[in-house]
Amino acid sequence: MNTAQYLNVNGQLLDLSIPRVMGILNLTPDSFYARSRMETDEAIAARVRQIMDEGGDIIDVGAYSSRPGAADVSVQEEMERLRRGLKIVRREAPGAIISVDTFRADVARMCVEEYGVSIINDISAGELDKDMFSTVAALHVPYILMHMQGRPQDMQQAPCYDNLLKDIFLYFARKVQQLRDLGAYDLVLDPGFGFGKTLKHNYELMAHLEEFSVFELPVLVGVSRKSMIYHLLGCGPEDALNGTTVLHTIALQKGASILRVHDVCPAVEAIRIAEALRQAQNVTL
Repeated sequence: MNTAQYLNVNGQLLDLSIPRVMGILNLTPDSFYARSRMETDEAIAARVRQIMDEGGDIIDVGAYSSRPGAADVSVQEEMERLRRGLKIVRREAPGAIISVDTFRADVARMCVEEYGVSIINDISAGELDKDMFSTVAALHVPYILMHMQGRPQDMQQAPCYDNLLKDIFLYFARKVQQLRDLGAYDLVLDPGFGFGKTLKHNYELMAHLEEFSVFELPVLVGVSRKSMIYHLLGCGPEDALNGTTVLHTIALQKGASILRVHDVCPAVEAIRIAEALRQAQNVTL
């Protein structure tokens, strides 16, 4: 299901024919999953080592909480948090592929130019900063564009679609064309689970995930410990690992190229098992 796809990362091709794991490094004090908040230098360093030791391929560094209803953070505060965190990441894992989770063009530029960040991961697909697309094109870095209805502060207030899949497909078609017109080609699509979607919307998206292959672009899935799991199961984020692994396995079978996760080792294991099954299916009996 997952065709051979590549991203040009710092002049080298990152092969996505076997799915990759993106480990989350939160530099925020209010992320929805409390155990993911890394607020001291020692905690940040330990988290970087954990992601790498457990087999993570990409470290996704974020300093702006995008959980529903989260408080806004100034550009200056976001930059200060990222400068502090990226220094530690570079010290602990000098050769790591780093993505920055930001919707601000100035923040993205700072991270790439000052710390050699390789990938921009934008929850708003350029909607929250009109300069993001031109900045990404000028920086020549891979760009993850996510679908979100509304803003983090209001996105879960009665999200509504005429036709969920059609609306998201048209959204991505328009965005991808705009980016390609600017000369940006290393693109990754993120359907945006939990971002302006009801519980039903999220599972409808997962059920039809393989249809995103029409874009012939890698697909990133970010469902780790999210409310689509713990609301359904009647628990909290801290008890949502098993449900996360189930959805990761389904996403892999439907063609996901990147899993963005809190728990790296279980995701790596899910990929190994999914790949073993895929190879077995190709054996002629």
